[in-house]
Amino acid sequence: MKAIRRFTVRTVLPDELASLGRLAANLRWAWHAPTRAVFAAVDPQTWESVGRDPARLLGEVRPERLRELSRDAEFRARLDEAAANLDRYLDSPLWYQRFAEGAETAPPSAIAYFSAEYGLDAALPQYSGGLGILAGDHLKSASDLGVPVIGVGLLYRHGYFSQSLSSEGWQLERYPEIDPRGLPMTRLEDDGSPVCVTVALPDDRLLTAHVWVVRVGRVPLLLLDACQEDNDPELRDVTDRLYGGGNEQRLRQELLLGIGGVRAVRAYCARTGHPVPEVFHMNEGHAGFLGLERLREYIETVGLDFDEALEATRAGTVFTTHTPVPAGIDRFPRDLVERHFSGPVALPGLPVERVMALGAETYPGGDPDVFNMAVMGMRLAQRVNGVSRLHGAVSREMFGGLWPGFDVDEVPITSVTNGVHAATWVSEEGMETARSLVADPEEFDTPRGWERIVDKGEDELWRMRCRLRERLVAEVRARLRVSWRQRGATEAELAWIDDALDPDVLTVGFARRVPSYKRLTLMLRDRERLAALLRHPERPVQIVIAGKAHPADEGGKRLIQEIVRFGDDPRVRDRIVFLPDYDMALAAALVRGCDVWLNNPLRPLEACGTSGMKSALNGGLNLSVRDGWWDEWFDGSNGWAIPTADGVSDPDRRDDIEAAALYDLFEEQVAPLFYDRDEAGLPKRWLEMVKHTLVSLGPKVLATRMVREYVERLYQPAAVSSRRLVADGQRGARELAAWKRRVLHAWPGVRIEHVEVAGKDGPPQLDGELVVRATLVLGGIDPEDLSVEVALGRVDEADELVEPSFTELTPLEDRDVAPPLVRFAGTVPLDRAGACGYTVRVRPRHPLLTHPAEMGVAVVPEPATGIGGLVLR
Repeated sequence: MKAIRRFTVRTVLPDELASLGRLAANLRWAWHAPTRAVFAAVDPQTWESVGRDPARLLGEVRPERLRELSRDAEFRARLDEAAANLDRYLDSPLWYQRFAEGAETAPPSAIAYFSAEYGLDAALPQYSGGLGILAGDHLKSASDLGVPVIGVGLLYRHGYFSQSLSSEGWQLERYPEIDPRGLPMTRLEDDGSPVCVTVALPDDRLLTAHVWVVRVGRVPLLLLDACQEDNDPELRDVTDRLYGGGNEQRLRQELLLGIGGVRAVRAYCARTGHPVPEVFHMNEGHAGFLGLERLREYIETVGLDFDEALEATRAGTVFTTHTPVPAGIDRFPRDLVERHFSGPVALPGLPVERVMALGAETYPGGDPDVFNMAVMGMRLAQRVNGVSRLHGAVSREMFGGLWPGFDVDEVPITSVTNGVHAATWVSEEGMETARSLVADPEEFDTPRGWERIVDKGEDELWRMRCRLRERLVAEVRARLRVSWRQRGATEAELAWIDDALDPDVLTVGFARRVPSYKRLTLMLRDRERLAALLRHPERPVQIVIAGKAHPADEGGKRLIQEIVRFGDDPRVRDRIVFLPDYDMALAAALVRGCDVWLNNPLRPLEACGTSGMKSALNGGLNLSVRDGWWDEWFDGSNGWAIPTADGVSDPDRRDDIEAAALYDLFEEQVAPLFYDRDEAGLPKRWLEMVKHTLVSLGPKVLATRMVREYVERLYQPAAVSSRRLVADGQRGARELAAWKRRVLHAWPGVRIEHVEVAGKDGPPQLDGELVVRATLVLGGIDPEDLSVEVALGRVDEADELVEPSFTELTPLEDRDVAPPLVRFAGTVPLDRAGACGYTVRVRPRHPLLTHPAEMGVAVVPEPATGIGGLVLR
C-alpha cells in the first residue's frame, strides 16, 4: 500500500545532546569533517544507511542509543567541542570583515544571490548539474570568507529526478518526494504563522509561497515553496520539479524566483534584522524578473519614474551568464510573457511595452516573437560576466548586438572564472594533511601553501592516491551491483562484479550532464581501439562514466544507452562502467578516486566546467579539450590538451579527428607515464606532474578566489554605483535618467562631417605623432557630454582595426567653422609599426556611466571620410 503523503517524525533529543540538533540544522556539517565524525559516532551503521544525512540520522537512531550517549562523557566532550567550533565559525571576523576595514569605501552591507538551483549536499537534492553545484560552492565559500550573502531559490518538492536504467540500458526517471520538515531547514514565521510571499498571475489567480531557511554556515538560503493549501493543485506544482513542465510552468517558476524572491528577502530582513542587500546577483537568466520587482519598489516606494528606477536598479545588479549557446537560454513566447504583465497583473509603474522591450531580441538575427531572459538580465544589470576567460569572449560575441557601434572586444561583459569549494570536494585525508602542514588557510591562496604539501614526500602522496582509487573501486562495485539488480539481473549472474575494475589500474573519470555538445560517446568512435586500450596486457585503462540526460532529451538518452550497451559487453565490462544516478555523493567519489579526468566537449561550447578542478585538487590530472577553464590554465605540464579540429565543418570528420587524437594521447603519453615505475614502485614522472598540478592550479581553482573576485571586481563597484545613484533622494538616478533621455533624443543628429590628419614632421614614423582634426555636428548635445576619440591600430585584410588604442580629442574654439559645426583636435602617438589604420568615434560620456559602451550607441565616419591605411616605418 502506497502512502499518500510523506512526513517526518523528529526525535526528541536529551538535554545533554541538544547540540546535535543545532549542528544538524546548519549545513556546515557538509564540509566540516569533525562535525560529521560526531554524527558518525552516534550510530555508525545508521549513519551510513541514511546516506550520511544528520537530519535523517536523528530521525532513525534508537532512543536508548541517545540515552546511552547522553551518559558518555567522551562523546559529550566531542559534541561540545563541535558546537563551540560552530559558534566560533559563525561569530569570528573573517576575510570580508578585514577587507571592509581596509577598503576606502564600505563594501556592500549584504548581497542577494539568486539561482534556480543549489547543489549543497546529496541530502538536499535541489540541483541538476554544474549551475547548481557552482551556486552551492558560491554560498559555502561566501560563508567561509564572511561575505554577507543571502541566497534565494525555490524548494522543489520532487527535486531533480533519480536515474536508473532499464534492462536495455535506457534511462528511467523517478521523482522521490521530499519533506522539508525532514531536511535541515526551518520555515520563516511571524508570530508563529508562516510568512507568505505572493505573486499575481493572470485570470485573478494568486500564487502563494512559504519561505524555508537553510543555514549554509553563515549564509541564509531562502527557498520559496508553492506547495501550500492556499494554492490550487496546478499552482502547488509550480515548485514541484526542477526544470519541469512546459513554458507556462517554467515562466511561473521564474516569476516566483525573481519577484517572489525579492519579496522573500524583504520579509527575511524585516523579521531577522539581517542587513538589507545593496547588491542583487542573478546567477543566470532564470532570476531575471528580480529586476522588475526592484523597479516596482523604486517606483512605488520612492516615487521614481520608469527610467529613473531602471538606472537605480541597474547600478546595484550583477548578471552572470553560464551558457555559450543560444539554445541554453530561456526564451519564452512573447505573448505569454505579455499576458503576465498586462492589465490587472501589471506591476505598478511598469508599462507592459517597457517590460517587453527589456527582453526583446533587437539585434540582427533576433526573433521578434520571443522574450529572452538573458537579454533582460543584461539590460537590468550594469555589470555582466561570463564564467571563464574564453566564455567571456564567446559571450561578447554572442551578445554583442546589444551594444551596436562597438567592436566585440569592447562589449561590456567581463569574466570571473568559476572555482570549487575545496572542503566539499577534497578527500578527508587530503584536507587533514593540508591542515596539519599549513596552519593558515589563506596560504592556499598562493603557490607557497601548496608547495608545503607536495614537499611532504612522493611516497605518501602516492599512497593517498592509491587509497582513494581503491575506495572508488569499492564504491563502483557496490553501485554497479545495485544498478544491475534494478535492470533485472539475478545475484547468480553478478559474480563478475567482484572483479569489476582493478585498484591498481589507471582509472579515468568522465561524468557530466549529457547534452550532445559534451560528446559522451566520442570515446566510442573506434570501438576496437578503445577495447584495446581497456584490455592492454601491460598498460590497461579503466573508465568510470556517469551522467544524466534531461527527461525530455531523447537524443541524450540514446547516447547513454549507447555507452551502457558497450559497457555491457562481457569482453570489457570489468574495465568500463556506467553508473546511474549521478549526484554529489557519486561526483565526490569520482573526482577523488580517478587518476585522470576526461573532458571532450565541442570547443568553445563549455562555459567553464569545474569537475576537472575538483579532480586536480585531489591529485588527479586533466585530459581535456582546451575549453572553459582548461583553455585558461593549462600550461603544458599540468595535464594534457586534446587537439581540436577547429574549422572542420563536417561534425563526423571533426569527431573522428579528435577521437583519434584522444586515443593517441592515452597510448603514447598518459598510460606509459602512469605505468613507468622506479625501483620503489613509484611512478616518479607521473607524481611530478601531480605535484606541479597542485602548485599551479591549487590557488586558482578555489571558489574562495572566485568569490573574492566577485566582491572586489563586481559587488563592491556595484554597491558604490548604487550609493551614488540613490543618495540624496535618488538624485543621481534622476540626473542620469534625464541626461540619457536628452542625449538619446538628440543622438540621431550627431554625425562626423570631416576628418583630416597630418604628421608633425613629414610622413608618419614609429614614435612620431599624428595631428587629427574632426569636424562634427552635435545635434544640440553639449560637447562635454561626448567623447570624441581616435582609434588607431594595425589593420587586417578587411581593414578592420586590430586591438586599437584610443586617444581622446578635445573641442576647439575654432572660428573657421560655424554652428552647428564643432571641431575637435588632438595628437595621437604612433606606437606600433607596420600597416595601420585609424578612425574617429563619438560616444556619450557621463561620470555616472561605468563603461564606454554602456549606452550601446556610437557614431563613426563613413569609410570614404578617412584617408585609408598608412604604413609606419
